Amino acid sequence: MGVVVPLEDKGKEPGLASLSGLIAADLTRVNQQILSRTGSDVTMIPEVANHLISSGGKRLRPMLTLATAGMCNYQGEGHIKLAASVEFMHTATLLHDDVVDQSDMRRGKQAARMLWGNEASVLVGDFLLGQAFKMMVEVGSLPCLDVLSTAATVIAEGEVMQLARAKNTETTEDEYLEVIRAKTAALFAAACEVGPMVAGRPKAEWAACRSYGANLGIAFQLIDDALDYGGTAAKLGKNVGDDFREGKITLPVVLSFRRGSEDERNFWRRTLERSDIQDGDLETALATMRKHRALEDTIERARHYGAMARDALELFPSSPWKKALLEAVDFCVARAH
Repeated sequence: MGVVVPLEDKGKEPGLASLSGLIAADLTRVNQQILSRTGSDVTMIPEVANHLISSGGKRLRPMLTLATAGMCNYQGEGHIKLAASVEFMHTATLLHDDVVDQSDMRRGKQAARMLWGNEASVLVGDFLLGQAFKMMVEVGSLPCLDVLSTAATVIAEGEVMQLARAKNTETTEDEYLEVIRAKTAALFAAACEVGPMVAGRPKAEWAACRSYGANLGIAFQLIDDALDYGGTAAKLGKNVGDDFREGKITLPVVLSFRRGSEDERNFWRRTLERSDIQDGDLETALATMRKHRALEDTIERARHYGAMARDALELFPSSPWKKALLEAVDFCVARAH
């Protein structure tokens, strides 16, 4: 077997304390499952996989799977493998994303592609997807397999959609939201939906948890977008302004471009479309965003989706699980402060 790296206990961030406490035992089992499934006689596979898996991610998506199953009084074992599958799907998309985006950093460390190359990153991502689907099959729930496999397809569509629209400063807010619904929200939604699904709950509860996850995912991504321009490297796990340097069109850019003068629009065209970034351009981008309230309004949009996520859980009776899931919404939005 290849080398494996011990996983740290995740989910200890402020705002996730209640959720972390409720799922602590289950999350330990998920981490054990993750470690066992990254083992391979091909030494590079566990090395690449564990470089990212053990590098400080919050495990938020698998935590949501465990929590929604708990809220629905699930008594079986299937949620452990489903949560591990969700984390593997997420990790695979990060490995692939960093290759597509040519990112140098991920979670405060060098991206896997910088250490092992693009080819290894893509192939190890494929390995993790394969292991994710294997675990889904072992759970034996066709509805869960359907939801997660559909999410994998939608995420890939979102990646291609983003690629097709890359560096296009004419992107509208609706077009951008379409991308993040596919790229980010789809996995949040699926992670939450399989909880009540594996618990055998009514379809209304599937839909409620799916809506919670989808809206939480959009809020989470919008805060990420704002943090890239208004956060700190420690909070981001990457360099501030990476989205700008990579020519990514995110909501703060969309709003600044729409609201700007023709000179300001030409600035965005030069820096993002033509990748002609000069000294001081990041500061100019930040000043332009402040002028047009682009960061504040991006955070305000995130609060709106967070409120919809909270409303989706109104279907469920009060419980420590529901309270913890509501606090997770606050955590996701409060990262901007």
